[in-house]
Amino acid sequence: MNIGLLSVSMNVYSTKRIADEAYELGHYVEQIDHTKCSVKLGKGKPKIYVGEEDITNEFDAIIPRIGTKVSRHGAAIVKQFEMNGIFSTARSISILRARNKVRTLQIMARKGIPIPDTLFSINPDNIKEQIEILGGAPVIIKLQEGTQGLGVILAESKKSAKSIIDTFYKMDTSILIQKYIEESNGEDIRIFVVGDKIIASMKRTSEAGEFRSNVHQGGSTEAVKLSSKERFIALKATKHIGLGVAGVDLIRSKKGPLLIEVNASPGLQGIEAATGVNIAKEIVLYVERNARGGRK
Repeated sequence: MNIGLLSVSMNVYSTKRIADEAYELGHYVEQIDHTKCSVKLGKGKPKIYVGEEDITNEFDAIIPRIGTKVSRHGAAIVKQFEMNGIFSTARSISILRARNKVRTLQIMARKGIPIPDTLFSINPDNIKEQIEILGGAPVIIKLQEGTQGLGVILAESKKSAKSIIDTFYKMDTSILIQKYIEESNGEDIRIFVVGDKIIASMKRTSEAGEFRSNVHQGGSTEAVKLSSKERFIALKATKHIGLGVAGVDLIRSKKGPLLIEVNASPGLQGIEAATGVNIAKEIVLYVERNARGGRK
C-alpha cells in the first residue's frame, strides 16, 4: 500500500516513527509537506500538486500530521484527498473541530461529556462579570487554538485575570476562560485512541512551580490505569469529533473526570516512552484495516 504522511518534516519524532513502522509492515511511505501542496480546481478532475509534481493518484491512504499554524490549509489539502476517495486517519472537518477548543467543548457539552465550567466572549466591558460567572479567581485563560501548553495562563487573582483577558480582547485574540480545578494538582491524563480502541494512556505531572503538565512544558509522565468512565469519555469524545486517531486529555476532579481537549495530531514520543506501547504500529495497522480495497 502507498501511504502519504502529511508532515512538514521527516525529522519529527512522531512522523519518523510512523514511517518506520509502515516500512516494517511492507508499505511504501512518502512524507508530504502539506505547506508546499497546491490544489488545482477548474476544468476536469481537481488535482493535488507538490511543486510541479501531480500526486493526485499516488496514494491509497494518508496520515495527516497537521500543525497549528497551517490548520486551515492542511485541512483543505486533506479534504481534497478525501474527495478523491483516498482514506485519511483524520477527516478535514475533524481536524478543524479539534483545533478549536471552543468548538470541541461545544460539541462535548451538547453530547453530555463532562467538561470544566467554561466561558468565551469578546466583550471587553464586563470582564469582571465574566470572571464571577465562573466563581471568581483563579481561572485558566486559553487561546482557542493553542497547543502543547502554549497560550495557557493561570490567573490567580481577579486583578491579574482582568488585565490578561482585557489584553487579549484588545489584541482581537480568541480566548476561552475556564474554572481552575485545584484538586487536579497540575496533573492530567492523555489517552491515545486509534479507531474504536484505547491503545495507551499516561498521566502527565507538571514540574515544580508550573501548573501545565504538557511534556513540552517540562512535565513528567507515567503509565496510568483508567477508570471505566475515563475510557467511556475518551472513546465517545473521539467519535463525536470524528477522528480515527486522537489524543484525549482529561483531568480528575472531585466530580469525576473532565475533558479538556481532543488532539487531532497527538505526539507519540512521551506516551510511547511512558507506556512501552508501539502506538505507531497501531496507527499503520488501523490504516491497513480501513484503506485496503476501500479506495474508489
